[in-house]
Order: sequence, then C-alpha cells, then structure tokens
Amino acid sequence: MDLSKILFLDIETVPQYSNYNKQPERLKLLWNHKASFLSKSEEDTPENLYSRAGIYAEFGKIVCISVGLIHYQNGKNHLRLKSYFGDDEVDLLKRFSKLLENHYNSNQHLLCGHNAKEFDFPYLCRRMLVNGLKIPSILDLGGKKPWEVQHLDTMQMWRFGDFKGYTSLDLLAAIFDIPSPKVDISGADVGRVYWEDKGLERIAEYCQNDVVCLVQIFLKMNGFDLIEDKFISPV
Repeated sequence: MDLSKILFLDIETVPQYSNYNKQPERLKLLWNHKASFLSKSEEDTPENLYSRAGIYAEFGKIVCISVGLIHYQNGKNHLRLKSYFGDDEVDLLKRFSKLLENHYNSNQHLLCGHNAKEFDFPYLCRRMLVNGLKIPSILDLGGKKPWEVQHLDTMQMWRFGDFKGYTSLDLLAAIFDIPSPKVDISGADVGRVYWEDKGLERIAEYCQNDVVCLVQIFLKMNGFDLIEDKFISPV
C-alpha cells in the first residue's frame, strides 16, 4: 500500500442559519417536516431540534475541511495537515476541489475518512451541487462500478462486514490507545462555536485533530507504525 496516494480528510458542518427563525419561510416549513421525523418526545420542537440541522446537507453547510497526507522521509512516515475553512462555503469548496483536481486525479489515488462513505463524501458532493460546482472525479460515483470507487472508510474497515452498529472515531482511538481528538470541543459543539463564539480557527484545530486520529487508526489497523508527534505538522 502506497500511503502517499491516500488523502485523509474530515469535514465540519453547521446549520445554514444561526437559529431556526432566521431561515427563509420555505426552508422553515421543510425543516418542520424533517423535524417531525426526528422528534422523540413532546419537548422536541422544530426550533430546539434546529441545532442538529448541520448534519443534513439540505439544511447545513461546510465550514471546514481538514486533510492529511503522508510522506516518507529519512526512514520515517511524516504527516502534513492542511485546513480549508471560512464563512464562504463556495470558496472553501473551490479550494478543496482544486487540490483534488490537481493532485488526486489518477486511478491510484484514494480518499479516506471515518464514516465518510455515509457522511463526509456524500455531504461534500451535495454541497458542491447546491453551490453550482463540478464534483471532482475522485468524489463522483456516477457510472462507477463498486471496485472503481476510490474511497476508504475506517468505520467500514472495522465492521468487517457487520452492519449492525456505529463505532465512533473516539472509541476506536480508545481501544487502540491513541490519544483522543476531543481535547477541546466535540462535534456537538461545532455549531455553537461557529455561530455564537465565531471560533472558526478553533473548529479547524478540532477538525485537524480528527484527521490525525483518523490517520493513526488507519495505520494501526493496517499494521503500520504510528507517526510520532514530532513528524506531524501543518502545511
């Protein structure tokens, strides 16, 4: 396995609007319908469920994409990190697409994430379409046979064909004795940190921590040595 051909990634998403009442009326009605399926108790209203809107590409947006790439130098694997983040979703998607089109555009290249086949990859494609952008070939599944899809998913690797449950990145990190990426915030905090605290850089750091954890888990699961902290650096 040529590790240098794999782009590891993670995305962070938030609701499109700062609160339920800021939505256009048409979207609000559609969110009300969506929320009716999410509600589990009488206390669950469309308004208080809106904090979960970022999970859905139709009601959310991407505010950060962090990537990691491995390169071999002086007998050791090194990890370089880069984050695309900002309030302008179109701009960060264009910059990320340019990376894929210029450097991850052959049949040898792969994308890897955790639960990425279920979340990150389709979310990216949907938001690109919403924003009128072309989907890079490595992300686009249209017309591809299953064995032609260049996507890896550590959660599916861990399942070994079992489809009964979800295993979080943090849980895999714990059982493999890899430091937790949740040192500051968790995924549930991202919307609040973005809309209330204006903490984009904090979100980017959190997202990069997830990518580091993802890489280490992938290496562990495939029999490679973990990358030492001193060989991990942002671009």
